Amino acid sequence: MIMTYRQLGGSGLKVSALSLGAWVTFGKQIGNPTARRLMHTAYDAGVNFFDNAEAYADGQAEIVMGQILRKAGWRRSSYLVSSKVFFGAEGDRPNEDGLSRKHVVEACHAALRRLQVDYLDLYFCHRPDPVVPIAETARAMHDLIVQGKVLYWGTSEWSAAQIAEAQAVCVRLGLHPPVMEQPQYNLFHRARVEKEYAPLYREFGLGTTIWSPLASGLLTGKYSRGIPKGSRLATPGLEWLRDIAAGPEAAQRLAAVAKLAEIAAELNTTLPRLGVAWCLKNPHVSTVILGASKVTQLQENLGALEVVDRLTPAMMSRLDRISQPVAD
Repeated sequence: MIMTYRQLGGSGLKVSALSLGAWVTFGKQIGNPTARRLMHTAYDAGVNFFDNAEAYADGQAEIVMGQILRKAGWRRSSYLVSSKVFFGAEGDRPNEDGLSRKHVVEACHAALRRLQVDYLDLYFCHRPDPVVPIAETARAMHDLIVQGKVLYWGTSEWSAAQIAEAQAVCVRLGLHPPVMEQPQYNLFHRARVEKEYAPLYREFGLGTTIWSPLASGLLTGKYSRGIPKGSRLATPGLEWLRDIAAGPEAAQRLAAVAKLAEIAAELNTTLPRLGVAWCLKNPHVSTVILGASKVTQLQENLGALEVVDRLTPAMMSRLDRISQPVAD
């Protein structure tokens, strides 16, 4: 398996096609020794992007990642690390969340301390803030870039209209524009990436760092007979995620999963690898963020790189016929 690298949209930054995220695992579902093994396994496989956020485990995920990065001794130029701002990490008083200039700047400083780095390669606005002018947020991001504390900024789960507005504001004010978006994308959740954002790829060279490529585990097949103990959907505090994954369309999606598993067998691969490889076939996906609670899971998903070339146009059409009837 040889890692491949892609440009982050229209920027000059190269990001590994597969990356590792800390959401719901670091500082929560797994212990620190497992987190260390996961990061080292990923890095040794060529992964150069590690995704995080202030809200993950209320900042603990960044603390765990920062300790691992410090002890690993990797050249800072050899990896990318991100944070996201919106939900807050340390309190719920006014200005401790959202996208005001105050919180954007203070959250950046806090993330730098927790991650034990001098700058963030990528800094995302984790959600849009309806009460803060986009110009205020964009100016704060621009200033952090000028100060060398952030290299690139972007958004996560923003609408195409909101991203376009941010681009227009930055052009008008002469600010560094957002260059990437972090949306959910998988066989069952695809409309936004494939349709809504289509003009943004052409007009702005938008890059994407997509999350949940396996639909919160549905596309692994492990939930076909219920929710096993120790799985992500069984984790206390993630009931909301279970409700989404096992919502009204669950029965239809599980039936589709069974058909997708048959195709995986035809291709002499596994269902998780097929699901990740399908995401990689989209040329507008800059990187697929993997989540794992075990090294074996991560190694399994990294193997998706070997499957991409097997997904011919005819095979992609078959996958579409199965997944699109139950996709958003």
